Amino acid sequence: MPTIRAFYCSFTTIAAIAVLSGSVAGVADAAPAATGSTCSQAYLPLPDPSCTPGALNPDVTQSTIGSTICVSGWTATVRPSTSYTNKLKVQGIANYGYSDTSLSDYEEDHFLPLELGGAPKDPKNLWPEPHSGDENSSSKDSVENKVKKAVCADQVTLTDAQNAMLTDWTTAESVLGIG
Repeated sequence: MPTIRAFYCSFTTIAAIAVLSGSVAGVADAAPAATGSTCSQAYLPLPDPSCTPGALNPDVTQSTIGSTICVSGWTATVRPSTSYTNKLKVQGIANYGYSDTSLSDYEEDHFLPLELGGAPKDPKNLWPEPHSGDENSSSKDSVENKVKKAVCADQVTLTDAQNAMLTDWTTAESVLGIG
């Protein structure tokens, strides 16, 4: 069976999305239909790979990094709006079964970062990453920046960087020999 980000929509999740967006219109655009599965917190600080395996932006390749990720400000041109990501965040908080449901306690994070060629709007690449804990959204941001800098300095290939981040961002720097 192919890996598909499993979304489970309960009445509570739909109600929360409606509150954020003002209606339930567009929910189908924000995420695939419910499959009855939930996501596990057991992988933290990583997302559950069956829910969030990551996804690539086909516009970012080794041959295009000079006109995409290595251009200052490029990620702002592809970053989805918070109105889009907040719908996914609400749904993801429910999918992961987080007891803390405050949106401000999570970053709707790109598992494969935009600055390393992650797909901007693909729900398979977005998940509610907690701000709490020792290895959290803030520490991941620091790793993303260092790995991108290494890719743009031709110290590591884009593919190696992507694989290291998708395997385990907490060890990516040491695996790539840049930490």
